[in-house]
Amino acid sequence: MWPEIDIAKKENRHEIILTGSSVNERINKEGLDTSVFTLIGLNYLNINGTSINEIPDDISKLTGLQTLVLHSNKLSTINPIIGVFNKLKVLDLSGNELEEVPDIFENLQQIVTINISRNKLNKFPALSKNSKLSVLDLSNNKLVEFPDVCKAELANLSDIKLNGNEIIAIPDIICSLSALKVLDVSSNKISAVPGNLIDCGKLKEVNLKGNPISDRRLLKLIDQCRTKQILDYVKQHCPKTKINIKDSNKKNKVNRKLSEEDEAIVEHEYKYKINVLYAKDNCEVTVEKNVENVRKHIACCVVKDVTFDDTTFKKFIQLQNKLHETLCDRRNAATIATHDFKKLSDGNLTYTTMQPQALKIKPLKRTVEMTGKELFEKLQTEAQNLRKEKKRNTYSGIHKYLYLIEGRPEYPCLLNSKGEVVSFPPITNSDISKIEVNSTEIFLEVTSSVSLPTCRKILDTLIREMVLLLETNLTVLQIKTVDEEGNMKNVYPSRNDLLFEAEKLVQVLRE
Repeated sequence: MWPEIDIAKKENRHEIILTGSSVNERINKEGLDTSVFTLIGLNYLNINGTSINEIPDDISKLTGLQTLVLHSNKLSTINPIIGVFNKLKVLDLSGNELEEVPDIFENLQQIVTINISRNKLNKFPALSKNSKLSVLDLSNNKLVEFPDVCKAELANLSDIKLNGNEIIAIPDIICSLSALKVLDVSSNKISAVPGNLIDCGKLKEVNLKGNPISDRRLLKLIDQCRTKQILDYVKQHCPKTKINIKDSNKKNKVNRKLSEEDEAIVEHEYKYKINVLYAKDNCEVTVEKNVENVRKHIACCVVKDVTFDDTTFKKFIQLQNKLHETLCDRRNAATIATHDFKKLSDGNLTYTTMQPQALKIKPLKRTVEMTGKELFEKLQTEAQNLRKEKKRNTYSGIHKYLYLIEGRPEYPCLLNSKGEVVSFPPITNSDISKIEVNSTEIFLEVTSSVSLPTCRKILDTLIREMVLLLETNLTVLQIKTVDEEGNMKNVYPSRNDLLFEAEKLVQVLRE
């Protein structure tokens, strides 16, 4: 039995990650240790960056599985047995060699995120019974047809990524997706945009770049990345096809705009306000390519006008801990880090990876700098001693997250402009940028190996809870993340983030 599996079994862990050169060497030599499938208490299984080329039938023993991550392997087929996991919420098969996907989704009625990007798919099965599905990422494949997902039953499908395929058309029935907020169909073979697209009432971001659009005026707007102007143009110039939609779903299609008089009335109903400021060019996060297979997603922003006292400061720390256990799925889905923005040098940051012995950090609440390797070993020793002292079978505090980096050849980290490590997710922050009671500008950082929408959702929740905790209006500064060439990857918060208006409690005002 492999040591990682033996430890997980002895400690009755619910999560396991198998990755790195050592794991890959063992797989090449003797195949995957199938005893991992005897850990019937697992709800999180992550095997990535290896040469594994098939999914054994024994995986069906893991009946409690909620997250299955098999990205960046050599899978050429998907075992249909995956369809038995009726508790599965996240399925990540990105970065493999898959050419087709069997019809496995009918029983996956709890699924929230499907990521099968960076494969060789030429078709994808229809989806209709996955009412909780929120994110579908099939980017960078070989799809010719838009996947059969434009159905009213998929009432929570808000994020569709199909960029980098060979899709020739967007179906008129796209308007059936009442929750659609983000649609990325860039770099395909689409020549026209259906007028029905404007009936997606919540659509905030649409990317049509890199398509042979025949309408030159529309093509110019697309190249300028102006979603509102694109949708206005589509409304005026692109033909619509009448679509029959079930009456039960019509209420979700209504996109009623408030008159100025209505807005004035509503404004008085809100108890708090969030003012969103545009991102500044001299304050951004550069994401390097080497995080792609480690912990690729990051979203950030700065919350200004913060005033803590001893009580609210303590509650804010407790709030982060609560979110780590719940929405972040014990840091498996994502990790939150908070920094005093005024301690982050000039505000320009780099998200990258380092080898454990090369990463140097002064960890939170520690007095000396140490390498990532030294920190891991020290925390591991502390955990074992504490467990013996308390006579417990499980770890507590930060020690219970050590398995998330165990055996990894590279650690993710966030650097300030001086090259100092200020964050080491998912383990700890640096003491040099820690927040204190007198901090007034808080840099929020959320990283994830699952998806960017996961980061955004957690930031939305954290900011909303901050407003309610501090019982005051706040200002949020957008932060852009860019690639190494300076091309924008994302910005948070965008116009489809912080959508709290329906609660009539927190109003978001944007520049």
